[in-house]
Amino acid sequence: MQISVETTGSIGRRMTVSVPADEFEREISTRLTRLTRNLKLPGFRPGKVPLRLVEARYGGQVVQEAAGELIQSSYRDALGQQGLTPAGGPAIEPTALERGKDLEYVATFDVFPEIPCTDIKGKRLEKPQVEIADDDIERTIDSVRRQRATWEPVERAVRNEDRVVIDFVGTIDGEPFEGGKADGYTAVVGSGALLEDFDKSLVGAEVDGQRNVEVTFPDDYANEAVAGKTAVFEITVREVAEPRLPEVDAEFAKAFGIEDGSLDSLRDEVRENLQRELKDRMRRYLHDEVMRLLQEANEFDLPQQMVDEETERMAGEIRALRGARNAASQSDVDKTALEPEARRRVALGLILREVIRVNALTADAARVKARLEEMASSYENPEAFLQWYHSDQGRMMQVQSAVLEDQVVERLLEDADVVDKPMAFAQFVNRGAVPGAEDAPETEASQ
Repeated sequence: MQISVETTGSIGRRMTVSVPADEFEREISTRLTRLTRNLKLPGFRPGKVPLRLVEARYGGQVVQEAAGELIQSSYRDALGQQGLTPAGGPAIEPTALERGKDLEYVATFDVFPEIPCTDIKGKRLEKPQVEIADDDIERTIDSVRRQRATWEPVERAVRNEDRVVIDFVGTIDGEPFEGGKADGYTAVVGSGALLEDFDKSLVGAEVDGQRNVEVTFPDDYANEAVAGKTAVFEITVREVAEPRLPEVDAEFAKAFGIEDGSLDSLRDEVRENLQRELKDRMRRYLHDEVMRLLQEANEFDLPQQMVDEETERMAGEIRALRGARNAASQSDVDKTALEPEARRRVALGLILREVIRVNALTADAARVKARLEEMASSYENPEAFLQWYHSDQGRMMQVQSAVLEDQVVERLLEDADVVDKPMAFAQFVNRGAVPGAEDAPETEASQ
């Protein structure tokens, strides 16, 4: 077998492979003999069809099948001989496919790029130093009270924090648009669930009164059809209700599993929950900061096939989400808009792969077990949760990967210039937060 490899870029390779004619013919003959042995044709006993007749009828198909098998096996062998590791499947183009001649083809593919930097030695990283204060506990309890509020209808103008039921119709340049109309839509004013101008226009509105408001959608709005455009909404308020918050008393505490109703025990429980939340958020923060520094330190070409596959995977997630929310929103996804994020993810994956290799890291079994137990502790039946997780290799691999990434972060932080920065809990947890983003409703008046 003859092999030649041409470099077509930093990661592009063009490999020409030539399989000797006698090997090609041997594979064809083997397949024809096997076919003759099993072939049934009218006028012939099974296995007694003349070889020349089999060749005349099926020869072209057999040549194609033999070539396919030899290309597949010789491609693997050629990669091994050349010490090449493709970053995806090749584009195969046969250049000579004729009996009695060498089988020749060209395989074009990308190899994995070399990663220039696998550490963040000397890089500055600010690490928040956060303590849970009494105010954080009271703020959390107040938030829970608001979540458990009952709503009392009122006959007055809308105020901030009221719950309203509204009808609205939106137009852009006088024309209606998808998602711009709703009847009986419920929202809490000032919660961040609605676009800011839309939300502000509701304050002071009367029941059954109408208001018109201009709303300009952000340039990066999720629905690209309306992003950056100005819409006019006609809004009618149908109902207004104000919140009635539960008292913080023994009954309130018992509702959260504090059997004796002690408010001190409730606050201790809240503190423990906030400590768990802080630990998780700190882990994610350090992870994101280390990944950011790693990416800033690296610049290399990406295998386009990997980028395309990641872009398609992201598009599939968006289609699935749209389908779950509203079957009518299954419009095609703009993959061009997704590619920058896909490229970021692919680059990060390649960097992590190399960092793990260089540092010979493997997922620590004890830490995987501890992570699973930590996850299970928030469920009513931890044992059932653990059995469910252990029953699926894919789920287990996700946890192992997460633990391994934590180990990567810890290893890289050892050489970084880590600077402690005091920060309030509320400031830390709200870093980069988008109000209302977690519960965004399904209309274009929403965030």
